[in-house]
Amino acid sequence: MAQEFSIMELDKIITYLQRALSWIPRSHPSYTAYVHLLARSRLKRYELSEQKEDLDKSILHYTESIFLPPSWGFYLNVAQVFLRLVHSLFRRSKDSSNLKMSSVPHKVFTSSLVQVLAIQVELEADGTGDIEEMVILCQELLTCHSSENYPTRAIAALVSAILFKFCLGKQVQPLDEIIQCLRDALKISPPDFHVVPLGLAITLIIRFWKNYSIDDFEEAMTLQESVVGSSSFGDDPCQCQIMASASAALLAYIRASIYPNPEYLEEAISRSRTLLGSSSLNNDLRRKVTHDMASLAKMRFNNFGLAEALHESHSYTSEMVSLASSPSAHETSQEEIDTVDAVRAAYPMAVVEDRIQNLRKLISMSPPRSFERDAYLRRLADWYKTKFSRTNDITDLEEVIKCSRVLLASTDRSHPFGFQLEFDLGNDLYAAFECSNMMEYLDESITVHRGVFKMQSAQPFRFKVVKQLVASLSKRIELLGHKQDLDEIIELFPLGVNDKFAKVPDRFALSCAWASLARISRQPSVSVAYEKAMLLMQSSLVSVPTLQIQHSRLVAMRGFGDKMPLDYASYQIDMGQFTQAIETLERGRALLWSEMRGFRNSMDHLSRSNSPLATKLAAINQDLESLTMSVTPSGTIEVSDGGSQVDDGMDPFGRLVVKQQKLLEKRDVLISQIQDLPGFGDFLKMPSFQTIRFVASHGPVVIINHSEWRSDILILVHDSPPSLIPTTNDFYQRANKLRDRLVVARREGLDSDKYKRTLRSVLEGLYNLVGEPVIDRLHTLGVPEQSRIWWCPTSVFCSLPLHAMGPIPSNDGVKRYFSDLYIPSYTPTLSALIESRKPSPNTSYEPSLLLVANPDESLPGAFGEMSVIQSLNSRLPVSTLCGKNATPAGVTGKPFDASFRLFDDERLTLLDIVKSRLPAGEFAFLAACHTAELTDESIADEGLHLTAAVQYCGFRSVVGTMWEMVDIDGRELAENFYKSMFSGNGQRVPYHLRSAKALRDATRKMRRKKGMTLERWVNFVHYGQRLLGIAWTGSERSGLLLILSKSKRVDYRVTPSGWFSIDPGCQKCASRTAALATTTKHRDGASDPTSTPLLTHSQLQTTTTEVNAALQVADPLQRTPGLPQLGQSLTLNKDSELGISTAQATITVASMLDYGIGKHDNPALPVMGLTPSSWKHLAGLVLSDSDVTARLGSA
Repeated sequence: MAQEFSIMELDKIITYLQRALSWIPRSHPSYTAYVHLLARSRLKRYELSEQKEDLDKSILHYTESIFLPPSWGFYLNVAQVFLRLVHSLFRRSKDSSNLKMSSVPHKVFTSSLVQVLAIQVELEADGTGDIEEMVILCQELLTCHSSENYPTRAIAALVSAILFKFCLGKQVQPLDEIIQCLRDALKISPPDFHVVPLGLAITLIIRFWKNYSIDDFEEAMTLQESVVGSSSFGDDPCQCQIMASASAALLAYIRASIYPNPEYLEEAISRSRTLLGSSSLNNDLRRKVTHDMASLAKMRFNNFGLAEALHESHSYTSEMVSLASSPSAHETSQEEIDTVDAVRAAYPMAVVEDRIQNLRKLISMSPPRSFERDAYLRRLADWYKTKFSRTNDITDLEEVIKCSRVLLASTDRSHPFGFQLEFDLGNDLYAAFECSNMMEYLDESITVHRGVFKMQSAQPFRFKVVKQLVASLSKRIELLGHKQDLDEIIELFPLGVNDKFAKVPDRFALSCAWASLARISRQPSVSVAYEKAMLLMQSSLVSVPTLQIQHSRLVAMRGFGDKMPLDYASYQIDMGQFTQAIETLERGRALLWSEMRGFRNSMDHLSRSNSPLATKLAAINQDLESLTMSVTPSGTIEVSDGGSQVDDGMDPFGRLVVKQQKLLEKRDVLISQIQDLPGFGDFLKMPSFQTIRFVASHGPVVIINHSEWRSDILILVHDSPPSLIPTTNDFYQRANKLRDRLVVARREGLDSDKYKRTLRSVLEGLYNLVGEPVIDRLHTLGVPEQSRIWWCPTSVFCSLPLHAMGPIPSNDGVKRYFSDLYIPSYTPTLSALIESRKPSPNTSYEPSLLLVANPDESLPGAFGEMSVIQSLNSRLPVSTLCGKNATPAGVTGKPFDASFRLFDDERLTLLDIVKSRLPAGEFAFLAACHTAELTDESIADEGLHLTAAVQYCGFRSVVGTMWEMVDIDGRELAENFYKSMFSGNGQRVPYHLRSAKALRDATRKMRRKKGMTLERWVNFVHYGQRLLGIAWTGSERSGLLLILSKSKRVDYRVTPSGWFSIDPGCQKCASRTAALATTTKHRDGASDPTSTPLLTHSQLQTTTTEVNAALQVADPLQRTPGLPQLGQSLTLNKDSELGISTAQATITVASMLDYGIGKHDNPALPVMGLTPSSWKHLAGLVLSDSDVTARLGSA
């Protein structure tokens, strides 16, 4: 009853109730509720009229309601009705002083007064003053009571009043005083009186809804747990304990709904599942928990894309529908079940119409602004929404809006859930606009949502409000073009993007929209929006446990997420920020591989500085890598719990999520500690451009950025800024058409004439689009033909054969393709190329081969290919796994999902390969179909194919296939490839460094074969590194000192067997080199193309910063303790017998295997860091020579 009701309004309510009671029999389910409401109305009228008749009738109706049967849909607490009756009798007493003069003890009177005030709270509209007085009285009772004489009834009445106010949608005040009172009550509460901890938990949650303090929430959860785990129940839990378990499950559900922490969701699922397994759960609670489980399972599906989670959600929803159609379902149960959208959607239209008519009749019989009437209005709005979803009739939606307006008029806006009604009204108004195109609806929707955004109670749901406001304002801009709406959207974007209550993928999507709109409208926040998007894109994968689910999340973001880094790079290029654009492309591509590489980062340098931190981080990385790839053939999660039997209610996936989150938290703490160490500030951070640029030290890297905003080609060279090749306005569309045409034609079959014509046309189109401008720019940059070139494509170019573009126009009429002019390789990212060039202690000049084959009658050419490889056994060891020996276990380990088909249909999967650690793997030839192909389900810029997986697990160079491989080509290609690979021209050069040229030579020979078609030789691609240089081996790390001379080119090399120098044209050097037999001859002119070209002083302009950057790429350990600092000089004062003709030369210490700093037309010198023992060895043999004096300075 509302206090502001007039006598006239109360008379109308009383008339309504009396008429309703005259229409229905005493057995009607609502009869008891109406009698009780009539009693309350009469008592309220007495307070205004002071007429004894009203009070007498109130007492009469209260007495009658006690003896009536229970009413469905209305909970009548008989004890409270007795208290109300006592309260009314007190009012009728002529002399209230008689009570004060009676012999009733003060404590008993105070306790009774608290209980009467609790009744008054239910009768009054506000009741805040009553609760405040109850708190004061309870505090008074607590100060004079002990645990033996505890004010049980008074505290229970206080808790009941609080709960009643909250459930009625009214504000509960004063919260802080109530919480303190209940905390005091808890201190002396009997152990079996669980009303206090439960009441305190409820009050803390009410305050949580007000200020969203996680401390209040955690305290409430602890209180609920104390009741659930209480030993006072024995083996037979009472209803109070079951309610505590249900409350704890509900709190977990609320927390999972508010906070985007994956652990919270899994805990909520665990609690609800455990509760459903209890036989003590009554039907009402079981229905509620079943509904929560359906929602939680749907949340899990939305978060992780697990098909079994969606099936589970549907299963629980079906159970709810079954309960609704059960003949045993009571009317109250039916009403609760009907609040579920899926249940209402399952009813036929006739039932929907019937429900609407019944509710309209009940509303007409209910008193205005009563709790019952509001409940009927909410249900009526839900049923009209269900009807509108089928009819799309605006009149049904208008009925929904009408109900919402009436409800808002009687709703306390300060209630924690008061915002929800307004938010729903705003959504309904927007839906009405979409249905009718009436601007009035759109304007009001915007106004309503603006109001919701300002409400403190709506804080966790503001992201939804922001999204809807952005949509509404964008629609109004489209129709009216108001600039102020655009300004408001731009202001809203950062509020949503930075919302801690929103899920990271949702924030990422909003940040992409922000960047796009800001760029279109030329707002100054473009860079900020893109940077936010980049950070959120990387963070969106952190909360996802497995590699496959991470990829699924990336696929879900396809269309905006995969394009965003390319768009950002295009913006930076537009701003002239070429180096930043290259850094952006590295940050935003191959995210999965980057994450996995982070788990395998070397700990050697860290171990020398802080061994305990290195050990801890290595162990966590190993655990995280194992979790990331924990998927079994059936698609279920495989989690190791150390053999312990865990009974926490969680399924394997839940335990995996929780374990991963805890490991990530520990890892973040460790990384923060490591980055605080001197010299480790950049530990595990993305490499800068100064680091990235050194990938071009062995040849240019051509980056193609394919963006709808603007597409560009960047050529990265190590010793000058990136070279930009602008493209035409139609570049983006032309590239898309080339890819689409090739994909469509391939479906016709590789042997079809249509595919052959299309491939020929695509290669020609690629040359015109990309090949011609790139070749022209390479000539301008002075890159000679036959140099090494790496392609680093993006988007659709990842599926196009750039290495085979052509034919290139020529005067001699000979068809030449790009691979005829340059020796091409691919790299998914520059970081992948860096990884392939890192030093390996196992680099060998006499490797062994492992041949894995599973030939059958469908692939007869495989036998010939095998014989070619096995014939190499006379030159180097060849091990063969064939037939029944060609199993996944024989190659890597456990068998998982299919990729390579081996013996007995066992599969060697991508995950099998990724799990492997093969640091000695130098080269792999994947002579199978589709090993470097990107499927339609893949994200192009992630590079998820077998070739990339093989490169990731440790192989420096890999040859793969872009599509189906013709069986008869295997033998000939293998023969020509390995003949070139193992030719004598490459002595002392590791075989993986020869693979790109060997593939180029082999495919050129294939082309000369009569009847050879384009698709057969274009199919083969090379990934990874291929250098012309010398890699040194031995038990210690080899080193290199460069002597910079004005007139001579001299280098000193140190190996475990000693030191030596080389100077072109110096006979002493030649004889010493031959005697040591540790290097190849140096070329004089161009007679020996496989030797290491030495750099003149003019070619080597290296600063200390550049050397440090180069070293950081090669080895994150940066430098070996005991060595001179990078850039420190050693001065030689006299000519030596080693061919130094200058009076003085300077030795500059550099460090990096297979990384030098030279011009692109000459592969750089192989450079490697010195070990302390090698340095001492050098100092003893070189610097102590009588003809050479050395000045080491402070070192």
